Amino acid sequence: MSSVLLERDDAVATLIFNRPDAMNALTPDMLSVAGDHVRALASDAAIKVIVITGAGKAFSAGVDLKALGKVELVNGSVGEILDAPARRLIDAIENAPQPVIAKVNGHCYTGALELALACDLLVCAEEAGFGDTHAKWGLRPSWGMSQRLPQRVGAQRARELSFTARTVKGAEAVTIGLACDAVPRDALDDHVAALCQRIAANSAQALAAYKDLYRRTQGASLDAGLAYENARIYALDDSAERLAGFLSK
Repeated sequence: MSSVLLERDDAVATLIFNRPDAMNALTPDMLSVAGDHVRALASDAAIKVIVITGAGKAFSAGVDLKALGKVELVNGSVGEILDAPARRLIDAIENAPQPVIAKVNGHCYTGALELALACDLLVCAEEAGFGDTHAKWGLRPSWGMSQRLPQRVGAQRARELSFTARTVKGAEAVTIGLACDAVPRDALDDHVAALCQRIAANSAQALAAYKDLYRRTQGASLDAGLAYENARIYALDDSAERLAGFLSK
């Protein structure tokens, strides 16, 4: 069975890391397959939302260091065997026109957290646990942790999480801005499904425009962000139809 499953439900596509016996620990093959799926979905006009989650009780425990065998870790780096497919997956997530939701059902550590941070929204189970454990294992981040974590939770909190390598549970993840919602695990599927339906009801072209605007202007000054927003032109051709439906009510 594939280590990454793809399910479709109308306008929603769900990618599932599928190594539950290994807490969905990430291998080069998993990262490559997931990246291929996201790139294919990005050009699928029928898909308006992409969800990434894990089978069983874990989103992913992070990199499967055991799967690397005798590969030597040089200067705390997992090396290109993992870095290259991970970065391609992250680029695919960020460049896909569809909103991408990380549905974190359980453990989400280190490399897995870096993947989740690349998603547009992070929704989790209250029972989920998040942690940046690079320092615990003598590793250095190479998939964007040092840049994306401060964007989510602020510079000081990001430093505290990385320096201590402590675990954050679902409710605290929402409080510090790491996640946008936390619900009991048995309610997570329904909660995310409802969120996806609310998103999918909107214009795919407008969603793509928003995704570009948020990504391209993040970290920019207000003036630079406003200049980009004002200058950017998007192909939105469903405005008249949508407004006509509203005005006819």
